[in-house]
Amino acid sequence: MDWKKELKPLALIIAVFLGIFFLPVGTGRFDNAIFEALQLVKWYAREHVLLCLVPAFFIAGAIGVFVSQASVMKYLGAKANKVLAYGVASVSGTVLAVCSCTVLPLFAGIYKMGAGIGPASAFLYSGPAINVLAVVLTARILGVEMGIARAVGAIGFSVIIGLIMQLIFRKEEAQKAAAQMAMPEQQGLRPLWQTILYFSSMIGILVFANWGKPLEQNGLWYAIYGSKWFITSLLGIGFALALIFILRIPWLKVAMAALPTIAAAIVFRWEPLIAFTVGSLGLAVITTTDKGEAGDWLSQTWGFIKQIMPLLLFGVLAAGFFLGRVGHEGIVPSKWISSLVGGNSLGANFFASIVGAFMYFATLTEVPILQGLIANGMGKGPALALLLAGPSLSVQSILVLNTVMGWKKTAAYISLVVMMATITGLIYGNL
Repeated sequence: MDWKKELKPLALIIAVFLGIFFLPVGTGRFDNAIFEALQLVKWYAREHVLLCLVPAFFIAGAIGVFVSQASVMKYLGAKANKVLAYGVASVSGTVLAVCSCTVLPLFAGIYKMGAGIGPASAFLYSGPAINVLAVVLTARILGVEMGIARAVGAIGFSVIIGLIMQLIFRKEEAQKAAAQMAMPEQQGLRPLWQTILYFSSMIGILVFANWGKPLEQNGLWYAIYGSKWFITSLLGIGFALALIFILRIPWLKVAMAALPTIAAAIVFRWEPLIAFTVGSLGLAVITTTDKGEAGDWLSQTWGFIKQIMPLLLFGVLAAGFFLGRVGHEGIVPSKWISSLVGGNSLGANFFASIVGAFMYFATLTEVPILQGLIANGMGKGPALALLLAGPSLSVQSILVLNTVMGWKKTAAYISLVVMMATITGLIYGNL
């Protein structure tokens, strides 16, 4: 036996054994961290997977089937008009009220279809960062100044990060552009307006099904929240019509999926999630039995689910173990974090950016977290740094990005987000 070749597996076995042997089971903080990890992944599965990720996966799958590669390359490709490409990508978050996880299938969809790394990175950052509800909530709770700083910083970040990513990987992008130029022009299978209506119905369902409850129980945002499921239902009807008249799925199939959904909405009217789940399952059934475009749609969707979902759940477990949930501690004591983000020093801003990049923030939860940290002495610079880095990244999104665009691009993207957040926080904190 060649023991030189066996040293690596031997070292791995010894490391795993020692880790298990000295596992601190029974100590309060370790046991609590395990509990927090399981609690967070349970909450994530209940509140986030069905309403956020399932629609996002279907949208990503639809991009791969119903949007021509030529269209993506025309508006977001390496040779696309830069003003148009970055303009569209940088404001996408005003439409998509999504978090760092939900944007991943959408990013993977456009990147796979040929979007340039610059516009795709701008979209990746702006999707969760430029959230109208989050910006308004920030302004109301943390002050108008902080709200404006967050909005301006997020829009500027998305463009700057995209441009730098394009510059760093310009050789690869040039090769991609050359390959795209050599590709024959593709004709769409249907008019553009039909594609827009079809995607608008799906995006509308994603946005309104996840419309968060505002703190103030009055005004436009609260009125929309009170009607969110009625609006989602209307969009669901529009989506069903799109399946029939745009995708040409037989109306009987659509009706067989719609009727159980309507029945669930009536019987379980106090829990709309049940009807939403039934509708999602119905959509999966009618697409899996189709051998045409709809079948390809489900196949693409399933591919994204297999690639992304396991890493997301593992990442949520890790985030819960190390940092806990809102108002609860993980293995890392919250007082350590509070003590390191006081003042407006370079170290405080950098640490806030790092914590934001690895911690998981569901949509809108970053504001109450920051409110507590500021009350415990967090400086306004580190607060902005965390706001700019936090919503756009998390442990689970980092794991997924590595599989989508490789470790070099992922490392560059993380570094840019952390660096930009640190610099912006430092400047803002010393104004």
